[in-house]
Amino acid sequence: LIAPFTVKCEGPKLVPFFKATCVYFVLWLPTSSPSWFSALIKCLPIFCLWVFLLAHGVNFLVSHRGAKRIFAGLIFSAVGDAFLIWQEQGYFVHGLLMFAITHILYSSAFGMKPLDLKTGLVMSVISIFLYTFLYSYLSGPFTYLVAVYTALISFMGWRAIAGVQLCNDLWTWTKLSACIGSVLFIVSDLTIAVNKFCFPVPCSRAIIMATYYAAQMLISLSAVECRDDEDYKKRK
Repeated sequence: LIAPFTVKCEGPKLVPFFKATCVYFVLWLPTSSPSWFSALIKCLPIFCLWVFLLAHGVNFLVSHRGAKRIFAGLIFSAVGDAFLIWQEQGYFVHGLLMFAITHILYSSAFGMKPLDLKTGLVMSVISIFLYTFLYSYLSGPFTYLVAVYTALISFMGWRAIAGVQLCNDLWTWTKLSACIGSVLFIVSDLTIAVNKFCFPVPCSRAIIMATYYAAQMLISLSAVECRDDEDYKKRK
């Protein structure tokens, strides 16, 4: 019963995000001529997710550890997005660092319970496989940077997926949202890595940005679980 109530409650707050995302894809500004305007347009959907979380109240963010850390992750994501606008001018590593911090914050927000070592093992095997694939294309500092980044995003994925206990019927729609969001984030970053270091991926930019915006929206939605449960109980 909480899910329909939550969709009705949270949907209108996400309208600015959807509009900003449409603006990005409609304008489709060329990446060959980076500017502060193109950085603004790219970051605008993330700014809207800031507003989405702030709409639940500053006290909510301060009092709920997970929501606070997801909000901080969105701030670092926006900075990372801005750096990546100028990645051809030498700011790719800066963007990589910002998103590495984002994944640490998201992992912390998702927490370590339940531990679910089986999922952790599966994610470790997948991350090793992906890094082994990328390794032959990497050189210099990227050999180590990509290894660390792959470990961080895989860990984030593990913590998000571990929260969804379908077999025990202990899952919630927000935990499922975090799970799907983390998987989409991995898809987005993997596409970036393959396109940058290995070979051109058809429609890479569309794939990267569509999965990225969807991932950030779903992870942001996962932050409102505590507030939604409280609101629902008050309505009963």
